[in-house]
Amino acid sequence: MKRSLFVLFAVLAVFAFVLAACGPAEVPATEAPVVEPTAVPPTAVPPTAEPTAVPEPAIGSPEHPIKVLFVPSVDANIIVTGGDVMAKALNEATGLTFEVVVPTSYAATIEEMCASPADTMAFIPGLGYAIASQLCGVDVSFKAIRYGYPVYWAEYIVARDSKYQTLADLEGATWGYGDQGSTSGYMVPAVELAAAGITPGEQVQTGGHNQTVTAVYNGEVEFGTVFYSVPLNPDGKPVFSWADYQAGTVTSLEQYEVAADAIPNCAPNAEGKKLLCDGWRVLDARANIRTEAPDVMQKVRILAISSAIPNDTLSFGPEFPAEVRAKIEEALIAFAQTDAWKESIGSADFYGWSGIEAATDAEYDMVREMVVATGYKIEP
Repeated sequence: MKRSLFVLFAVLAVFAFVLAACGPAEVPATEAPVVEPTAVPPTAVPPTAEPTAVPEPAIGSPEHPIKVLFVPSVDANIIVTGGDVMAKALNEATGLTFEVVVPTSYAATIEEMCASPADTMAFIPGLGYAIASQLCGVDVSFKAIRYGYPVYWAEYIVARDSKYQTLADLEGATWGYGDQGSTSGYMVPAVELAAAGITPGEQVQTGGHNQTVTAVYNGEVEFGTVFYSVPLNPDGKPVFSWADYQAGTVTSLEQYEVAADAIPNCAPNAEGKKLLCDGWRVLDARANIRTEAPDVMQKVRILAISSAIPNDTLSFGPEFPAEVRAKIEEALIAFAQTDAWKESIGSADFYGWSGIEAATDAEYDMVREMVVATGYKIEP
């Protein structure tokens, strides 16, 4: 029995060994490969698109009006009212938009043109133009014509009962003038007085031609310098022509004034728009204060007249678009032929331009020479 059991266990052992030998071979353990984590690319951010540039409003559009500058030589309210008449007429003719601007001084007008070279046009005197053209390239287009004259003058005015009879008498006298940037109000008289060896006393800057006449009228200054325009005779014609002046036949002070026997009768007309003396019409700076001082002619007289000065200009900023400028020039020429012109810059209370003519830069060389001689400068 024991033997049988032994044999049985032996057989089972052999059988188990055989089964183990026939089983799958043990696979040796291998080191698991290190797998680097796959880098996840960052979410791509599309490049920021350049903002679409907003185009600048066109010059002359309602969003970018053309600035029309007027020097403050007369009452600002008159300039704004008359300037608006011009702006409306130019808008109707060109479709462009205009903004009337009256800077605080002649210098400020020049500074504005140089600071805004592409959208400014200005009605400026010869001195202002001469300086602006050299300072930043401002370019002249038209010159004023006043009753056939391409020039105007400065006048030295005093109280009618003043002791002063000649320029030489003004030595040490109190001088009233509007603005140092004014050609007729300051620069020409300054040069002429210096050339004559005359040194005025206290100098009073009044702010404008009207204010200077008022200062003389009220006795606040002993003499003043303002613009002079040739008066009209009862036939409505200038008392002397440009041809007469060029021919040298205008030699006495009386030829520049209305008839002496008419002066006691000088007064504003019924509408208050003209200063008349028995039909003679006064057009110099005295006429501008006729409503507040109806007797200005009886109280203020002309002491002397300066040499001729090139008339005021219409000039454009140095970068003003040529095509836009051409449209404005054409419209201005047409506007000068209308009755509305007389309510604007053609009014004697405004700048008294009876017309316009094309101007050249060379016409203002004499003004530049005057600027050089005095060392006068306007620095923005």
